[in-house]
Amino acid sequence: MLALTDDQVRAALVNATPDERARFAAPLSLVLADWDHLDFLAWTDPEFRGRGYVVVEHDGVPTGVVLRAASGARPRAAMCNLCHTMQPGNQVALFTARRAGEAGERGDSVGTYMCADLGCHDNVRLAAPLAPSEVRASVDRRIDSTRERVEAFVERVVDPV
Repeated sequence: MLALTDDQVRAALVNATPDERARFAAPLSLVLADWDHLDFLAWTDPEFRGRGYVVVEHDGVPTGVVLRAASGARPRAAMCNLCHTMQPGNQVALFTARRAGEAGERGDSVGTYMCADLGCHDNVRLAAPLAPSEVRASVDRRIDSTRERVEAFVERVVDPV
């Protein structure tokens, strides 16, 4: 992923209102990010509970979306639809994003279940014991698949349909 500044991340948020852009809080880790090994940037807003952000390269351009988490915890284990990691129910949340453009102004949104801390990038890289038939390629495949699912989610937000 290309290295981004605070202002570039703010400008990349395609579904942000002017008010959301003004209150935007870049992650503290932005200055320490290892951009060469980052597939996408995702974080929760420390000042506004339930708000998160995802930035990914879409058609070679940094594209970000503002997310909102639904309140309430799920009592059972659940799977994140981005990284396909099983988590306790309180560590997975339904995040929605208002669509970009006119669709968003009409109130259209898209949503999916994600890790509540938006830590998918790290979750797929956790070193788990290998199963007898599992090889390193399966971890690489999980990383690639997670990036593809994040890109597809952002595409659904950007898509004017």
